[in-house]
Amino acid sequence: MKTLIIISHPDIRESSSQQYLLSSIPGEPEVTVHHLEEKYPDFKIDSIKEQELIAAHDRIIFQFPLYWYSSPPLLKKWQDEVLTENFAYGKNGHHLQDKEFGLVLTIGASKNEYQAGGKEHFSITELTKPFQAMALKTGMIYLKPLSIHQFSYLTEEQKMELLIEYQLLLTHEKDTSLASRENWFLNQLEQTDLTTLAEEDSFKLQHVMEIIEENRETMDDLKLSLEEME
Repeated sequence: MKTLIIISHPDIRESSSQQYLLSSIPGEPEVTVHHLEEKYPDFKIDSIKEQELIAAHDRIIFQFPLYWYSSPPLLKKWQDEVLTENFAYGKNGHHLQDKEFGLVLTIGASKNEYQAGGKEHFSITELTKPFQAMALKTGMIYLKPLSIHQFSYLTEEQKMELLIEYQLLLTHEKDTSLASRENWFLNQLEQTDLTTLAEEDSFKLQHVMEIIEENRETMDDLKLSLEEME
């Protein structure tokens, strides 16, 4: 699974949320980071190269701050010039067919404001309908968005949970089962260099891995017992 993260942010270096996400991206060849404002500061997009780039990946992620209920202007321009007829849609436009498509949104207001009766009145699901329609028109598989509300107010524990969800979105196969997520999480933990951790943190990490393994064995035993009862 090769993932392309298309980021649109006009001042990414000053964004604490974007810098946090960038620092947590796995250093794997299967994950490509593509910042549009850095690549095209003059807004002159090379559509052919962009089409070749997205064609070479299996999962496309749009990552951006929510601006007036939509994306920054360069990402909209990118959509207009890259997702053209006979490439993204139309008689011969099957290049995005069956690719996965997801959104990573940084949002200034709280989650409670994005609902009927809230300050913003509409949910994120409603506001992202144009992206859902784009995925449908181009034959892509729309993934559940990752919405990050008020990043600067998150606790360290919440940020760690966000990091896990973000890395899952970037590297995990589209399988929401508990067993699949456990396997992914264990694989990530096993790749951690314990020598870079404090002794206490290393002990905690190993303890967490043992708990996951024990829980898995318990679940397998319960599943076997249920099957025998049927």
